Amino acid sequence: MNAPAKTILMVEDDPAMARLIEFRLAREGYLIRHAADGAQALHHFEHGPIPDLVMLDVMMPYHNGFDLLANLRGRDAWRNVPVLMLTSMGREEDVVRGLDGGACDYLVKPFRPAELVARVRKALG
Repeated sequence: MNAPAKTILMVEDDPAMARLIEFRLAREGYLIRHAADGAQALHHFEHGPIPDLVMLDVMMPYHNGFDLLANLRGRDAWRNVPVLMLTSMGREEDVVRGLDGGACDYLVKPFRPAELVARVRKALG
């Protein structure tokens, strides 16, 4: 019997980017849940099931990814969920801020789809 698909909460406000990520990861067998902005992400943190991985953009309406990461890490039930930051903010201080804030990895857009899949696999162990 096959193990259930790993679930990823993708927090991404760009519809075209969200479709690309979802298409690529669904082909690999992952189940994708999508939050289109910071407010939807917070709602999911409060009410949704806990995913196996969170993919978190930084620049979004309502709440940015760094604030969402801090919020997520402050929740006992979510504390150990791996977070992959996926953003166009590639300055060294942004990468360090994400990793120091509790992200397990940080990938800068534009990215290579195969690299994204490899980093997701690594984050999920």
